[in-house]
Amino acid sequence: MKPKSSTGGLVYSTDLGRICPACRHPVAACQCASAKPKAFTDGIVRVSRETKGRAGKGVTLVKGLALDEPALVTLAKQLKTACGSGGTVKDGVIEVQGDHCERVMALLQAQGHKVKRAGG
Repeated sequence: MKPKSSTGGLVYSTDLGRICPACRHPVAACQCASAKPKAFTDGIVRVSRETKGRAGKGVTLVKGLALDEPALVTLAKQLKTACGSGGTVKDGVIEVQGDHCERVMALLQAQGHKVKRAGG
């Protein structure tokens, strides 16, 4: 027999639907998701280029934005459209495919962010 974990238990209710295992509230009204602390930033957005783990393909990384997830996705869409390339948002970091550091820096500065070039 498997021992019950401390966070185990009810995960679905026919009355409420999915239940958050951490706060035991419905997922739609989950309290632990809103209590997540934002990542600490020093107010400087860092733009860098990286190829590690991408089979030699370069991507432009944008780190240090103090925005919530929906705002990051919206900003990423604006950057990808302006650069004419694809990309994604992973763990609070915007990735734009290709080497677009200068263009991304100009767009972020135009929006009022303090931007620095990171890396080489």
